[in-house]
Amino acid sequence: MAKIVVLGGGFGSALAVHLNSMQQHEVTLWSALPAEIEAIQRDGEQKEKLPGVKIPKEIKLTTDISVLENADMALFVIPSAYVRETAKRAAPYIKPGTVICNAGKGVEDESLKLMSTVFAEEIPQGAYVVLTGPSHAEEVGRGIPTTVVAASSSAPAAYFVQEWFSTPTFRVYINDDVTGCELGGALKNVIALCAGICDGLGYGDNTKAALMTRGLHEITRLGLALGSRPNTFAGLTGIGDLIVTCTSMHSRNRRAGMLIGQGVSPEEAVKQVGTVEGYYCCRAAFGLAERYDVEMPITRELYHVLYEHGNVQDSLSKLMGRPKAHEYEKLT
Repeated sequence: MAKIVVLGGGFGSALAVHLNSMQQHEVTLWSALPAEIEAIQRDGEQKEKLPGVKIPKEIKLTTDISVLENADMALFVIPSAYVRETAKRAAPYIKPGTVICNAGKGVEDESLKLMSTVFAEEIPQGAYVVLTGPSHAEEVGRGIPTTVVAASSSAPAAYFVQEWFSTPTFRVYINDDVTGCELGGALKNVIALCAGICDGLGYGDNTKAALMTRGLHEITRLGLALGSRPNTFAGLTGIGDLIVTCTSMHSRNRRAGMLIGQGVSPEEAVKQVGTVEGYYCCRAAFGLAERYDVEMPITRELYHVLYEHGNVQDSLSKLMGRPKAHEYEKLT
C-alpha cells in the first residue's frame, strides 16, 4: 500500500477519488485553504469545482503540510503561479527518493521555467514525474475512461506512477521527454483560449480546425527549440490534450476565450471563469518565443489581445493575411 498525499483541490480532488477507488492506497488530500477542506467535510464534495463527485470518507483531509512525512508520493495539483511557494513549504517534509508527481500544467511566469525545473530547484531530493494528457477533472472523478502520460527522466519513478494510477478506466503510458510533455500540456491552454475566442465570435469548424493544426505547429516548433522530440507533440500530451481543451465546455480556457470573443475584457473573463492557465501561459510562451527566436504568430496575436488591448478581429486579419508559405516550412 502506497501512502499518497494530494496537494490541491479541484483536479486534485478528482485524482484523490480515483486513487482511493483502487482501495490499495492511503490517500490524503491537502489544501492551503481551510475553507476548501471545511466545505468538503460539510458537503462531502467540492460543489464549486467538482459538483456531483462524492469524496469518500476514507480520504483524509488536512491543511497541515507536515502530512507529507513518510509519503511515498506527493501529487501536486497546484496552479503554476503557486507551485514554487507550495514546493518550498513541502520540501522539509519530503524524504529522499519520494516520487514528486506534478499534474499541474503551466510555465512559471517571470522566470519562464518549466515546472520540472521549479521542482528540481525546490525539492531536489525527490524523483520527478509529470502526469499529463487529456484529462478533465469532471470526467476523471466519475471514472470515465481516460488515458494520460507519466513522463520522467527516472524510469523507476515513472513506472511507480504508472502502477499506482492504472485502473480499467485510467490508462497510463510512459514517456521520457519531460520537456515536450510539459510544454504540450502548458501551451495547449494558449491555443484553447484562441479556440474559445473563435467560438465567441461565432466562427465555425473550419476556423477551429485550422487554429488547432497551426497551433500545434507552433507548440512543436518551440518544443524543438527547447530540445523536445517532435513525436511527443503527435501524442496524448500534444494533440490529445489540445483536442480536449479546445473543444470541451469543461475547459476553463475555452470558456474564458468565448467571453473574450463576445466582447468581455480579458481581465473580466478570467475573473468570471476562475483559474485560466492559458491567460498567464500566453505571456510566458511569448517570452520563450522571443528568448529562443521562434516564430509563433498565433501566440503573438493572443498576447496582443490579452495584454496590449488588441482587437480580436484585427488579429485574425493579420493571421489570415500573413505571407504565403509552404505548409511544411521548416520547424526550426
